[in-house]
Amino acid sequence: MASAADLAKLREVLEFVPSRISGANTHATLTAACEALGLPAPPQANEGSKYERASASFAEVPDAALARVAEKVLEAGGLNAAERNIVQDTLWAMRGEPAIPKRTRREIARALHLDDLVHDGDRFTVLLDSLWVLDDDPFGAIFGGRRTLRDHIAQHVYRNSDWSAEELFERLGAFEASDKRFALFLEGLASADVVPEVEAQRRFVAAVNPHLDHVGVELRETGEDGGYPLFSLVSTRSSRGRPKNLIFASTTKPDIRFSDAIDNDIEIVGNTDSVLVYDRPIGSDGLRWRDLQAWWKDSRDLKTDADAKRTLYSRLQDCLPASSPPQRNLYRLYHSVFGADVPNLPALLPEVWLHWDPKTIQARGRDALLRFRMDFLLLLPHGHRVVLEVDGKRHYSTDGRADAALYATNMRADRDLKLGGYEVFRFGADELRTEEQARTTIHEFFRDLFRAFGVGTS
Repeated sequence: MASAADLAKLREVLEFVPSRISGANTHATLTAACEALGLPAPPQANEGSKYERASASFAEVPDAALARVAEKVLEAGGLNAAERNIVQDTLWAMRGEPAIPKRTRREIARALHLDDLVHDGDRFTVLLDSLWVLDDDPFGAIFGGRRTLRDHIAQHVYRNSDWSAEELFERLGAFEASDKRFALFLEGLASADVVPEVEAQRRFVAAVNPHLDHVGVELRETGEDGGYPLFSLVSTRSSRGRPKNLIFASTTKPDIRFSDAIDNDIEIVGNTDSVLVYDRPIGSDGLRWRDLQAWWKDSRDLKTDADAKRTLYSRLQDCLPASSPPQRNLYRLYHSVFGADVPNLPALLPEVWLHWDPKTIQARGRDALLRFRMDFLLLLPHGHRVVLEVDGKRHYSTDGRADAALYATNMRADRDLKLGGYEVFRFGADELRTEEQARTTIHEFFRDLFRAFGVGTS
């Protein structure tokens, strides 16, 4: 959760918004302009100047909505590079990112050559423009006062190639930049948009990763972009695989068969409505509620976002066992506690199938997979997978008596999950039995979880 100081800083950074809105609109269009940025409706036209009306609207923005307003301001464009970067860095500071120390950044720069970075000047400039301030050179006074960083790059990178990669990083401000900006720079340098050659992409990643490994992150292939590998900066503790089949929200074991084993395409046989299969790529941002809702809306041919939100929420809630009020409380209160933030938060996926075996545990014997289904799964940014389990008596007792063998089996399954790159967190059913107690537990747990894994909330 963002601190009060973070929110105060973001509000201060966005203080230019009323001036921009009032300067670009008439009294007649001011209300629509405010609402487009997520601001409340301003006072009526006869209640002040355009600036006063816009300022009153901005002042009414609750802290919980500030981050979304900042995102909409960025989406709307119209900011110069310096303004854009200040808003971005303030937002990113609230969310947390894997830290990449200055020493590591400099080691990376020294391991690279300009030829590793610049394969096409126009493509490279597009990347630089998206992240850095090229038209306000802090070194301009030294070199004559009027030349910008863009001019220096044109001369020393494109024409003469007499800068080192370290010099370029220094001039861009890469060693002092926020962790998120530096991560995006590395991802961009490894992208097909900048390097439209697969072998060159892989050479760059191979040069960078040994230095990143020391700080627990790496550039990992997480998808595909037009036939080229897509690399994202992820924690080395996260699962190395990419989600291929996300099967969830079922109350019974689904009847599954491969429709194409070579392509790993599966098909649900029989009652297809009894289980959900999310079949879209999951990128470095993880799977957010808004992604899940968009998939649900399209796959069910629903007309409005409101219909998609309502029916998806109900469908997921309905799959939860009626015999486990604590599990249902966790699902319901997650959405209640975080309210307007939920669309941008990781989707809380219930009843997720981890293993599937056509044989029963008894038939499979000693080779049986121990945990078929997880109570909840969250797919967080940077490849982190978080499993939530709600432990009732069935997890440690049989017929009301403590069962050491059953408990040991559950612990072994936990170890297997953790070694497979999953984070596992368990709730005792008593923690979630009453709404009052569950609300406090859920708020504190997810606040700390999101802070630990760099998930942003307002």
